[in-house]
Amino acid sequence: MRIFVLLFCLLTLAQAARISEVANIVGVRDNQIIGYSLVVGLKKTGDGTTSKFTLQSIANMLKAMNIDMNPVDIKSKNVAAVVVTARFAPFARQGDAFDVTVSSIGDAKSLEGGTLLMTPLKGVDGKIYALAQGSISIGGKNEKGAGAESHPTVGMVYGGGLVEREITQDLYHQTNATLSLKTANFENAVNIQNAINAKYRGSVASAVDPRTISLQLPKNKSMVEFLAEVQNLNIDYAQDQKIIINERTGTIVAGVDIEVKPVVVTQGDMTIKILAQNEVSKPAGSVAMDKSLVIGLNENEVYTEKGTTTVANIARSLQKLGASPKEMISIFQAMKSAGAISVDLDVI
Repeated sequence: MRIFVLLFCLLTLAQAARISEVANIVGVRDNQIIGYSLVVGLKKTGDGTTSKFTLQSIANMLKAMNIDMNPVDIKSKNVAAVVVTARFAPFARQGDAFDVTVSSIGDAKSLEGGTLLMTPLKGVDGKIYALAQGSISIGGKNEKGAGAESHPTVGMVYGGGLVEREITQDLYHQTNATLSLKTANFENAVNIQNAINAKYRGSVASAVDPRTISLQLPKNKSMVEFLAEVQNLNIDYAQDQKIIINERTGTIVAGVDIEVKPVVVTQGDMTIKILAQNEVSKPAGSVAMDKSLVIGLNENEVYTEKGTTTVANIARSLQKLGASPKEMISIFQAMKSAGAISVDLDVI
């Protein structure tokens, strides 16, 4: 398995960011809607007779059209039962179109070429907010020219959803609003508070906690205008450093300046030595990789210098030594457990 090490400059120093990039307006969000329906027009790739709910749904549909049919007499394989899901955008208005996702819940082999029948889409409150209908697309060709066979039982109806019921949100007459940071951070909450108050020269914003900033509408401003200006303000944004490891794919993501403290780690036939000295002593026959990294004579040891040793250059060294993804992940986890790495290490 190939190892990918992605090194980003995730500095703990403040970076410039717009408020809209780091915080959301509470109440202005998407809503999930869902529905159940049938897909017709399939070329014998629909649900079989073992999907009893599909046969019952077909019978119910025909009965609504004054055709009385016993479900056990239905043998069609051109129909599939599906669940339809979508995101209902904030401030959506009647007649607005949106995309919907269609997923088979029976034993259909493919939804390719099918047509989704009219589907009521409901919110968590059980009310119908939209209708969906239309031709299903399951994707184009892959690199080898074959059809999209990885998920033939999941497709999209582009623009197939239509808003029927609006979710009322009266921003215009509100005098208060709330910002919610995407990641809780005391420093960032205070920076947003100070930036907004400096813009309007008053106590307009107040950091309630490390994630919440309460806003008071200034005079001679509408709420829409005020929020638009607030979202475009630049702030000094502090981003915490961390190491992210994906054990399944062998991907390691880390900041280029995450320092590793003196430690000795042995993994298999490899030894990583981080020395508390100003210069690295170079054993006879060793090879210098850069000013702070040296590979030992047997190419199974890495000697590093205190103060210049980071996750980034250790990862590069381990790659050159031919370490496997599993070995690299084990080494970093051991360093974290030993206290040599102080930032958070997330394994996903």
